[in-house]
Amino acid sequence: MSLTPVNFIWHNGNWIPWQDAQVHVLSHALHYGTSVFEGIRAYETPLGVAIFRLDDHIKRLFESAHIYGFDVQVDHQEIMDACKDAVTKNDLKSAYIRPIIFYGYGGMGLLPPADAKAEVYVAAFPWGAYLGADSLKQGVDAGVSSWRRPAPGTIPTSAKAGGHYLSSRLIASEAKRLGYHEGIALDAAGYLSEGPGENLFLVRDNVLYTPSPAHALLPGLTRDTLMTLARQASFEVREQSIPREFLYLADELFFTGTAAEVVPIRSIDGKRVGSGEPGPVTRQLQDLFFGLFNGRTVDQWGWMDYVTHNSEVS
Repeated sequence: MSLTPVNFIWHNGNWIPWQDAQVHVLSHALHYGTSVFEGIRAYETPLGVAIFRLDDHIKRLFESAHIYGFDVQVDHQEIMDACKDAVTKNDLKSAYIRPIIFYGYGGMGLLPPADAKAEVYVAAFPWGAYLGADSLKQGVDAGVSSWRRPAPGTIPTSAKAGGHYLSSRLIASEAKRLGYHEGIALDAAGYLSEGPGENLFLVRDNVLYTPSPAHALLPGLTRDTLMTLARQASFEVREQSIPREFLYLADELFFTGTAAEVVPIRSIDGKRVGSGEPGPVTRQLQDLFFGLFNGRTVDQWGWMDYVTHNSEVS
């Protein structure tokens, strides 16, 4: 999906023109994957433009940086403010926001120089549905990948790090080659893990199942949101080990993620899921999720961080 340029990007406390946000070809992150980042969405709501779960996203950004030992010179609040300003400064009503921390030019060894400071950028730009405009309504076809997620003790999958997404690329590209919209990965032991950029949910007998974080997945904030909304709606939610064959026995399947949002899965490995159309539980949870942004679901958790306010709504 191509990018739509905007006017400004935040860099280490300063605003620079979009076209000037460039890095050196010998940047450390380009060669060794030493970056951590977040994907965050801002929505146009009846009360104004709001960023969804901004504080939680920036907390995870710093947790990812901490796991990898990055020396970050800006603090949590500065990046929070930069995310908000990136939306307003670029006059966006809805946006995808990308804060990224990485090591740039300054050394070519595997470890950055001892005095190296991490670079911090924040960009915001328009971006539609990750799996396509029709994915939310019609659902997608998915296939189980031959590529496995990393084994325990290899890389910390709870960190959202750039280098980790080479695994995701293999899973996603294989799925496309085989004619699927998206792939699903297993962990090293053969249990369900996640999609290349999404978490996974199964519905059986009105109970929601999702792989636990022990299965080499990134515990997504949209995943957490759906679990919270489902429990609020009196659904039982189970985080556990899930064997592959449960995919073929599920009444419903769906992906969650900041970019993908909440996407029904209508077939898996060429086998129809349920009726072959998005099921009632998935639809109910979609309505609750998107209700946070159109006003039908009350935000009792303080997830919405308003950056502009609609003066016509009291």
